Amino acid sequence: MRKLLQWSCLAATLLAPLAAHADTWPSKPIKAVNPFGAGSAADVVPRLFFERLSAELGQPIIIENRVGAGGSIGTGAVARSEPDGYTLLSQTNAIAIAPAIFPNLAYDTSRDLASVLMIGYSANVMIVANERPWKTVQDFLAAARTKGTVINFGSVGVGSAVHITSEKFRAAAGFHASHIPYRGGSEVITDIIGGRIDFYFCPLATALPLIREGQVRALVVSTPTRLRDLPEVPTPIEAGLTDADSSIWFGVFVPAKTPADIIGKLYASGTKVLNTAEMQASLKKLGVEPMPMQPAELDALLVKEIAANKLLLKGEGK
Repeated sequence: MRKLLQWSCLAATLLAPLAAHADTWPSKPIKAVNPFGAGSAADVVPRLFFERLSAELGQPIIIENRVGAGGSIGTGAVARSEPDGYTLLSQTNAIAIAPAIFPNLAYDTSRDLASVLMIGYSANVMIVANERPWKTVQDFLAAARTKGTVINFGSVGVGSAVHITSEKFRAAAGFHASHIPYRGGSEVITDIIGGRIDFYFCPLATALPLIREGQVRALVVSTPTRLRDLPEVPTPIEAGLTDADSSIWFGVFVPAKTPADIIGKLYASGTKVLNTAEMQASLKKLGVEPMPMQPAELDALLVKEIAANKLLLKGEGK
C-alpha cells in the first residue's frame, strides 16, 4: 500500500505541470503559420478569424506566411513544432491534396497534425481580364477547344485548392492548358488583369471586390448551384460540364500530441468567435459560409478527402 501511495504521489507530481500548463494556456503570444501568400483568400479569411480569436484569448496571434510547395512547407514546419498550443496552422483543403501530389512529404497529415475547427467554405470563381474577348463561359470554351489555341491559367501553387479546381474544370471541358504556379494570389490577379495569363479560379472572398469594381469578368462559379453574391454567373453544370464543381474550405490545425484540453479551449473559443453576428457578417461579406464542425469531424473529412484526391489524381476516381 505504501509503495502504491508513493507511485500515486509521483504520478501526481509529474502530471501537475501538464494540468497547470493547460489551465493557464495561453500565457504568451501565439504564432499562426499560414502556408500561402499574403493577400490571397487563404490568407485574408484566417487573418480575419485570428484577429478576433486573439481578442477572445487575450493574447496576440502573430501570423507568419511560410509559402511554397502548395502549402506543404509551412504545414511541415507546424507538424514539427512543439505541441504546446503556441503554434497554429491555417490551411485550406490543399492540406488534403498535397499527399496525392507530393509522395515524399516530410510529414504525415493524419499522424502529425490535429484538427481544431473549420472556419468556413467558399466557392471559386473563374475570372478573366475585361479586355479578353470572352463574354461568357461558352465563348471561352469555344476558343479553348479550337485547335492551335494556347491557354494558360494561374494558381497559388501546385497542389493548391484553386489548382485542383482549374484542373477539374479543364479536364471536364476537354481542352489543354498550361499551369503557371505563383507564390501568392495577389501576383496571379496582377497578371490576370495585365493579360499575362488567361484565367484563374479565384476564391470568392478575393474575387468579389475585383468583380464589383469592374477589374475582372466572372465567367463561371465552381459550385453546383448559383451563388447569392453572383446570381448572374452560371455553374459548371449549366455550362454543360459534369464533375467540375468544387469549393475551398478554411481550417485551423495544431501539431499532433497537443493536449486535448488546449485543443478543446481553442475549439470553444474559436466557435464562440464564429458564432458572433459580427464575424458571420464579415465572413459572408467575403463570400464565406460558416461550417460548424467538431475536431473529430474535420479529422474524418481529411482522411476521406486525402483518399479521394489520391484516386482522382491517379485517374481512378471521378
